[in-house]
Amino acid sequence: MTTAAEIDTPETASITLSDSAARRICKIVAKEEPGTMLRVSVEGGGCSGFQYVYELVTTRADDDLVLEKDGATVLIDSVSLPYMEGSVIDFVDDLIGQSFQIKNPNATAGCGCGTSFSI
Repeated sequence: MTTAAEIDTPETASITLSDSAARRICKIVAKEEPGTMLRVSVEGGGCSGFQYVYELVTTRADDDLVLEKDGATVLIDSVSLPYMEGSVIDFVDDLIGQSFQIKNPNATAGCGCGTSFSI
């Protein structure tokens, strides 16, 4: 199991968790049962072919990538890793709302919702 806020190994390019994302995750899980983590995965669907799915979980799989930063824990499953290589997981609070956003260098197109992309 790998644990770090930024991972850089021969198998995967670095995946980074921003400071603002870590703060927001900590705020969200503070209201949940102890040990709650944020799982980010990629599934087929959405208006561009793939979509990000966010869910709160209390268990992790042996092959999960574990990102930890400032008390926040994010899990990414091994199937989603190739789609997210080099990504930055961020939390944005602007005039149009608040949301987790993934800045993914592998995405060739996306849609207005910010959770759907194509490769």
